[in-house]
Amino acid sequence: MCILFIAVNQHPKFPLIIAANRDEFHNRPTTNSAFWEHQTDILAGKDNEAGGTWMGINKNGSVSALTNIRAPGREVTNAITRGELVVNFLLGTNKQQKKYAQTLADTKTQYNGYNLLFGSLNQLYVYNNFDDTCVPLDDGVYGLSNASLNSPWPKISTGRDALAKYCKHADVLDTEHLFELLHNEKLADDNALPKTGVTIEWERRLSSIFIQSLDYGTRSSTVLLVDHDQHAIWEERSFNAQAEQTSVQHFEFDIKKA
Repeated sequence: MCILFIAVNQHPKFPLIIAANRDEFHNRPTTNSAFWEHQTDILAGKDNEAGGTWMGINKNGSVSALTNIRAPGREVTNAITRGELVVNFLLGTNKQQKKYAQTLADTKTQYNGYNLLFGSLNQLYVYNNFDDTCVPLDDGVYGLSNASLNSPWPKISTGRDALAKYCKHADVLDTEHLFELLHNEKLADDNALPKTGVTIEWERRLSSIFIQSLDYGTRSSTVLLVDHDQHAIWEERSFNAQAEQTSVQHFEFDIKKA
C-alpha cells in the first residue's frame, strides 16, 4: 500500500473514512480482498509472494494498513516482510493490540522502512519505524505515503485537500467521488518533486496519486467507511497495467459490539 488518505470525525455520517491505493509491480501475485478462509474475521487482500497484506479490517473493528518508506540506500535483503505487521495486528488479542506500539518499537530494525496505520474507530495511530514515532490520529484529515505522516509531497497535499473539502460539503457520501480522488493521475512539477534516492524519471512517475506504467503502478484502490452505528463498508477496485479496472470487491458488515 503506497498512499492513504484518512478522515477522522470529519463527515457527519462516517467518523472514519479511508481512501487508499496499493502500488506494486504488476507481476507480483496477489489475491483480491475477501474474508480469509482460515481467519474468517479478517477482510483483506493477500500478497501471495511474501505473505501478509497491505490493508485490512476485522469484525471487531480493528484496522491496519501499511506504506513502505522510500529509502533505497537503507534497504536490506534479509528483512522480514512488512506485510505481516498488518496481519499480526488484526489477529492479536485486545491485550496484544494495546501493546502493539511497543511491539513495533522492539522489532523496528527487523524490517525495511515502513509506516503502519493501526487501531480502531475510537483511536488510530501511525507508527514510523525509521523515526521510531507513534502518532495518534486526532480529529482531522491525514495523508500517508512513502515518507512520514503528512509529508508535504504534492500528491499528499492534493489528496488531503480534496478529502477535506468533500467531507465538509457532502452530506450524502458518494464513494465514486472518493475513487475519483484515488484515480488522479496528475504528475507533480519537477521543482516540487521530493528527493528520495531514486532517479528523476521514477520521482516523476511516482508523483501522482494513481500511478500507471507497464511494470509498476496502482494495482488496487480501496475505500473503507465506518458509520456511527459501527457499520463498515469496504470496496476494492483492481486494475491492470493499462489502468483498466478488472474487478470489484464489495463487502458490508456490522462491527461486533465490545
